[in-house]
Amino acid sequence: MPDPLLQARTFLAGLDADWARHIEAVGPCLHQPKPTREPYEALVRAIAYQQLHARAGDAILGRFLGLYAQAAFPAPEQILATDVEQLRACGFSASKVATVRGIAEATLSGVVPGYETARAMDDAALIERLSSLRGIGRWTVEMLLIYSLERLDILPADDFGVREGYRRLKGLEQQPTRKQMVEIGQALRPYRTVAAWYLWRVPTR
Repeated sequence: MPDPLLQARTFLAGLDADWARHIEAVGPCLHQPKPTREPYEALVRAIAYQQLHARAGDAILGRFLGLYAQAAFPAPEQILATDVEQLRACGFSASKVATVRGIAEATLSGVVPGYETARAMDDAALIERLSSLRGIGRWTVEMLLIYSLERLDILPADDFGVREGYRRLKGLEQQPTRKQMVEIGQALRPYRTVAAWYLWRVPTR
């Protein structure tokens, strides 16, 4: 069975000399999705890291999981039964606490689908459905699509690292706008997720 990551690498390296040089320097794509995670868990985890450096997100998530020592990850009912101040003490802002609780409520009401249902939905339908929730933007749902649902053709055009990576790759003076990045991404189909992985790794010059 062909390796889709190898196919993606070959395809992207064939686009032009800049891509070929960068992919040769980085080496094989080591993208590691987490397909065992329910969408609910993936969204809560994403909120912990939203607009923060990875280390800060790790610390908040660690304290959060520490509240539920008996479970690998708390059920929505457990989160809703947790005092708001306990959640704030983990490092979540008031806004993020409201978002996390909203995700738990939406999971119980069926708005946040289970894993198998989410897998059967197309990208646009899932983005539209989940970004209707408070505090859940397109980027957060795209991370769910990339890491939990293993979609290989997602380009997070809002992502600073993706746009900055492309700027460096091409030696541009300014980052492309979101709209420009969407247009650029058409040439990267059907491997936009792998393209994003490589763009996140373009070195500073």
